[in-house]
Amino acid sequence: MAKIRIENVVASTSLGSELDLQAIALALDGAEYEPEQFPGLIYRLKEPKTATLLFRSGKVVCTGAKSLEDVKIAIGKVARQIEAAGIPIQVEPKIEVQNIVASSDLETEINLNAIAISLGLEKVEYEPEQFPGLVYRIDVPKVVVLLFGSGKLVCTGARKPEDVEVAVNKITEELRAAGLLH
Repeated sequence: MAKIRIENVVASTSLGSELDLQAIALALDGAEYEPEQFPGLIYRLKEPKTATLLFRSGKVVCTGAKSLEDVKIAIGKVARQIEAAGIPIQVEPKIEVQNIVASSDLETEINLNAIAISLGLEKVEYEPEQFPGLVYRIDVPKVVVLLFGSGKLVCTGARKPEDVEVAVNKITEELRAAGLLH
C-alpha cells in the first residue's frame, strides 16, 4: 500500500449568525480584514497551522489543515476567541469537508504517454506541452488524480481520507493490470 500524505483539508461551517467582521478584526490579534481587496476576514493560527476565512454571512472556511482533527481544533479555537471577545456565535458548528488534497508516490517512474493511451481518453487529459502531469478523473470516489512521470501523484477533490486511499489503490491496480507499473 502506497504511503499517502494529506497536504490540505478545506472545510466549511457556519457560526450561525451574521458576523461583524470589523469588530472581530479588532478583537483577534493578527486578523487581516481589507474589504476592498477581499470580502472576508483572514485569521491565521500557528497551531494547528491553518488559515480561517470568516464572512459576514457567518460562513467560515478553514484551509491548510493536515487532518480533519486539525480543522475541528482550528475552528474551535477561532470560535472561542470570537466568543471571548463578546461576539455571540453558534458554539457547536457542523463542519463539512469540501476538499482534501493528498500526495503519494508509486515509487517508480511511469510512462505517461502509455498510461494516457491505456486508461482511455474519456477519463484522461494529458497535454505535456501545457502541463507535465496526466490528469485522471475517477468517478467513484469522485476525485481527480494528477500523475507525474516520476511516479508521484496528487489526489484532489476527496471528501474523506478513505476516498484518497480508494483512489490511490484503484489507480495502482489499473496501472498494474495494464502492465504499466512494475
